[in-house]
Amino acid sequence: MTSVSELMETMEYGPSVEDSGAVRDWLARRGAFGHFIGGAFTNPGTLFDTRDPATGETLAQVTQGTAEDVAAAVAAARQAQPAWAALTGTQRARYLYALARHVQKRERFLSVLETLDNGKPIREARDIDVPLVARHFYHHAGWAELRDTAFPAHRPLGVCGQIIPWNFPLLMLAWKIAPALAAGNTVVLKPAEYTPLTALAFAEICQEIGLPAGVVNIVTGDGDTGAALVAADVDKIAFTGSTEVGRAIAGQLAGTAKRLTLELGGKSPFVVMPDADLDAAVEGVVDSIWFNGGQVCCAGSRILVAEAVADRFQTLLNARMARLRVGLPLDKSTDVGAIVDPVQKDRILSICRAATDAGGELVGGAAGDGCFIAPGYLKNISPANPGFEQEIFGPIATLSTFRTADEAVELANNTRYGLAASVWSESAAVATDIAARIKAGVVWINCANVFDAAAPFGGYRESGFGREGGRAGMLDYLAEAPVEAVQEPAPAAPVSTTTGTGQPAALDRTAKLYIGGAQKRPDGGASYAVPGGLAPLGSRKDIRNAVEAAAKAGKWAAMGGHARAQVLYYIAENLSARAAEFATRTSQAEVEAAIARAFHYAAWADKVDGANVQAKPGHLLNVVNEPYGIMGIGCPNAQPLAAFMSLVMPAIAMGNRVVAIAAQDDPLAVTDLYQVLDTSDLPGGVVNIVTGPRDDLAKVLAAHDEVAAMWMVGGDLAAVEGAAGGNLKPVWAPAHRDWTGRQAQGETFLRHAMQVKTIWLPYGALPEGTGSAAY
Repeated sequence: MTSVSELMETMEYGPSVEDSGAVRDWLARRGAFGHFIGGAFTNPGTLFDTRDPATGETLAQVTQGTAEDVAAAVAAARQAQPAWAALTGTQRARYLYALARHVQKRERFLSVLETLDNGKPIREARDIDVPLVARHFYHHAGWAELRDTAFPAHRPLGVCGQIIPWNFPLLMLAWKIAPALAAGNTVVLKPAEYTPLTALAFAEICQEIGLPAGVVNIVTGDGDTGAALVAADVDKIAFTGSTEVGRAIAGQLAGTAKRLTLELGGKSPFVVMPDADLDAAVEGVVDSIWFNGGQVCCAGSRILVAEAVADRFQTLLNARMARLRVGLPLDKSTDVGAIVDPVQKDRILSICRAATDAGGELVGGAAGDGCFIAPGYLKNISPANPGFEQEIFGPIATLSTFRTADEAVELANNTRYGLAASVWSESAAVATDIAARIKAGVVWINCANVFDAAAPFGGYRESGFGREGGRAGMLDYLAEAPVEAVQEPAPAAPVSTTTGTGQPAALDRTAKLYIGGAQKRPDGGASYAVPGGLAPLGSRKDIRNAVEAAAKAGKWAAMGGHARAQVLYYIAENLSARAAEFATRTSQAEVEAAIARAFHYAAWADKVDGANVQAKPGHLLNVVNEPYGIMGIGCPNAQPLAAFMSLVMPAIAMGNRVVAIAAQDDPLAVTDLYQVLDTSDLPGGVVNIVTGPRDDLAKVLAAHDEVAAMWMVGGDLAAVEGAAGGNLKPVWAPAHRDWTGRQAQGETFLRHAMQVKTIWLPYGALPEGTGSAAY
């Protein structure tokens, strides 16, 4: 037996295994699980095993969902939705409050069940996951109460299909179900094939609190079940998972009018500046990449360290890594548990092999028996190395160095993802500067992997779109106020011509494209006949030129809202001076509306504020509205001037640059705007105008990798959404309407011209007991 004196020398922990007897008794009593549909469990169908990844032991048998099962669940949700939405906010809030309380009452049971099914350490499930589950239901009980006050004229979407991953099974369930129910929707949720058990335990809680039948439905199964849910008659799909699957879902839903939010993969940078507290940063690495065995979409998997402190940092990191305990997840002394499944373990190891074959060096990261991999990192790794590029999704980081802040930002943004980042510096100026320049939906300053129900979470670029948590997350489960839609006239096919219109004129004049602040002839040199003359026949090459010009106008966002507002006021002023001239090309009503739009969004340009949100103690949580960057806009084929200004002005007011495709059949009033824009101090490239076959040009624009968001009014929306799915940009399709009316302006347009960035910053002294729960 080890003596006390020996223990004092080694400081080794003895085994402290959480008792799993209550969970195993529950599993034995339940036997095989059916689905949870319409408030009751169905009889088991075709079964598959769910296993403890730490031991390989079969925990339970669960039903493989079919398309018929999914249809039954959707029908139950559809039947329940009107009555659920008709409840008062207080009534819905009471159900959400009851869910939170019952989760709290079963914290230990749920923690043990999650650990057995997932393989994560019990103290992570106990101290982080399950308390956050309760927090989400409490938080959204508040939103249920306040919905009609906070979101006037909004309404529930209807039935929401939700597909969640295996890394945080119960927490992801709460992230999705809580806001959906608060908004008045009903749900059909499919848990991950590997980890369905806490979702089924949650179904029992729904029964216990008397949640109306059909409000929550849970169908278990593999990817085929998820595909059936995507194809089902639901009003929204919310998916968390891999970028590849998210891209396939976006393609499948193109043109269906179903709402979609995607929270996808990441390869998040962990930036250590030369003045960082290195000991704290090393603890941040532990919280970031070795938390949950690295099976975290926002894990700081790319460690970027200033060259000046890299040696010292690696020494500290290696020492800390050597003390982490890999072992049985139910042992309360375990730091790193099991990988969720042998398939995932093999994938992690194969990426590591490819990385070392390409010249990287693996420090640590040894594979153990069963589903265990020790913490490690890859060093001497170039940005082209597979380990640097691919999401490993395991306890393996990469470590590389930089010399300047600009190089750090360049490396941080050298990825197709944009989910999260962590920045470490003792200088507030340095840390916030780096945070502002990194393209990611969440940035932690001097902390890592901090979450709260009030904090919007979601990504940029190929990490998806939409947000979960807080006000932004609620908006993604609500439909906007309806507008009085108007049928858009179908455009005529442009006929290429090099001759005039036959109309007498004092001087022959052919309109041009407006690209990079200058008039440009179309690449093909052709024009097509429109009322009033000839319009340039734009092509794929012209779209590429316009996007390139917009990319060079990045300083527009940095000018600030006040400076942008002045430019928009100048646009209104100069257009007003030529109102009579433009009225001859369109109508007096359109010109007045165009001037009004410039004034309206000039007023908003410096008033769309972010928020400092109350979340975890000891942190400032800043929710910042950022422009997308380059936006594509397909204008409707009617009211050319009013529609153009109604769509372009809110986009540029928020700091975006725009490539706009003018009304196909009558674009000349818009092409002549170049004179107004040029004399209004608008920097070249902020607004670019292309004319021609709108649907063809919009598809090219939506497929361009540099375009970050797309608006399309009418036309071939399915083709545009399908093209946008290539790099997972959001597409907004506002209804065609009277663009001279009041419904053609407002905050809805501004919201779709921005993406939310959540920045966490430690603030003041942490109250006792509120530090890192896991480490």
